[in-house]
Amino acid sequence: MVVLLAVMVVRTLMLSPAPFDAGQAPALPQVDPDHTAQLLARAVRIATVSPDEDHPERTEAMRALHAQLRTDFPRVHQSLSPEVVDELSLLFHWTGSDPSLEPILLIAHMDVVPVEPGTEGDWTRPPFSGDIADGVIWGRGTMDDKTGVVGILSAAEHLLEQGFAPRRTIVIALGHDEEIGGGGAKALAALLEQRGESFAYVLDEGGAIVTETIPGLEHAAALVGVAEKGYASIELSLRAEGGHASMPPPTGAIGRLATAVTRIEAEPMPREIRGGTQMMLDGIAPYTGFGMRLALANQWLVRPILARVLSSRAASNATVRTTLAPTIFKAGIAGNVLAAQADAVVNARILSGDTIEDVLTHVRTVIDDPEIEVRCGDDCWEPSTVSDADAEGFMVVRRVITHVFPDAITVPYLVVGATDARHYAAVARDAYRFLPIRMQGADRKRMHGTNEQMTVDNFADAVRFYMAVMALGAG
Repeated sequence: MVVLLAVMVVRTLMLSPAPFDAGQAPALPQVDPDHTAQLLARAVRIATVSPDEDHPERTEAMRALHAQLRTDFPRVHQSLSPEVVDELSLLFHWTGSDPSLEPILLIAHMDVVPVEPGTEGDWTRPPFSGDIADGVIWGRGTMDDKTGVVGILSAAEHLLEQGFAPRRTIVIALGHDEEIGGGGAKALAALLEQRGESFAYVLDEGGAIVTETIPGLEHAAALVGVAEKGYASIELSLRAEGGHASMPPPTGAIGRLATAVTRIEAEPMPREIRGGTQMMLDGIAPYTGFGMRLALANQWLVRPILARVLSSRAASNATVRTTLAPTIFKAGIAGNVLAAQADAVVNARILSGDTIEDVLTHVRTVIDDPEIEVRCGDDCWEPSTVSDADAEGFMVVRRVITHVFPDAITVPYLVVGATDARHYAAVARDAYRFLPIRMQGADRKRMHGTNEQMTVDNFADAVRFYMAVMALGAG
C-alpha cells in the first residue's frame, strides 16, 4: 500500500500543463462595445421564434431579421455573395486568395425558442425588448444564438472595413430553425456538398467559458466541444383489450407500460469515461487541486470510482453514459374506460461509442415485455465522431481563446445537447462547438429560460474572438 500510494503521488506531482505557444496576437480593429451592443439588441427585438406552418408570422419575423442584417452589415452583403437557402437560411462566401487552402466554415442559427406562456411577467425586462441597461443586453437570443449570428457578421464587417483579405476562403452559414431540428442547416450542408465544397473544420455554438462549474478546477475553462451525443426518440406502444373500468384485469395497458417506464429509469445504461469526456478530464487535470489531480493522474486505478462519482450528479452523469428520460405518456379516453392503447416516448441522448441499436436492445431487455413494441421514432441520429484536438482547427480556436480570454484554459469536451454542426459532417473534416461567452451558473438557467441576457463587454469579446478566428484561421 505504501508503494502504491507513493506511485500515485509521484504521478500526481509529475502532472503539469503541456507547453503551448499561442503565437503573436493578430492586429485587429478596435471594437466599440456600445455600438456592437446596439447591433445585438436590434436583432433581439425581432422575435425570430423557430418558424412553422402554424405560425406564419414567424416566417415574416425571420425575413425582417434578414432585412435588419442587410442594414447593419452592408459591407458583408456587398462583398460576401449572400444567398438565401431553404427560403430562410443564409449563406455567405468570402473567397480567399489561395485556392490550395481548405476553406473554413463558421455557423450559427437565427431562430430562438419561444417564451413559455405565463412566464412573461417573470422577466426583469420584456423578453424581446432588446433593452440595454447597466451594461447588460436583455432578451431572448442574447445567448442562444444571436450572439453567434451578430458576432460573426460584426467581425466580418470590421475586417472588411479595414481592408482584410483572407488567404483561405471563409464561408458563413446561418440556419433558421436549429431549435426544431435544423432543417435549414441540412439544406445548407446539402447545397455545399452538391457544389463539391469541403472544409478543414466547422465552428458552431456549444461550449462556453465557465467558472466554478467543474468541481476541483481552479481556473476558468473554455470548453470546446469536440463531439456531441446522438439522439433518439424511443417510442413504446402497447395494445390491450379495452372495456369497462368496472371489470379491470389485474394489470391493464397503462399499468404495464408504466412498469416498463419505471424499469427503464431504474436500470440506466452503463457508465463509462471515454471520448470527449476523457479528453476533458485529461485537459483539466493539471489545473485542479491536489485531491482531484491525484484522482485524474491515476485513472488507471480509480477510473470506476471516478465514473461513479461523475454519475452521481445529473450534469456530469450525462457525460459518462447514454441517458434515458421518459418525456411523454399517452393513454386513455375516459375516466370509466380501460385504455386499449398506451404509448410513451423515452428521450435518449447517446454517448459516443454507443449506437441507436444498443439503446433499443437495452430498452427491450430491461422492460422484458415482448408485447410492448419498441422502435425509434422520426428523430434519431447517431453520436458524432470525435474531432481531433490536435488538428489545425482546434489549435486556431485555442490560440484565439488564449489571446482574447487569457485567464481561461482551453479544454475539449462532450456536448450533451444537439447543435447544427452535426449536419455538416459530410463536408467538414472536424467540428468544434464553442460560443465565446462567459457563463456563470445562473446563466445556464437563463438560456432557454427567463431573463436571458448578455453583458455589453462579454459580447464585445465575442466579436473580438470571431475577428481573431478569421484573421488567424484564414489570414
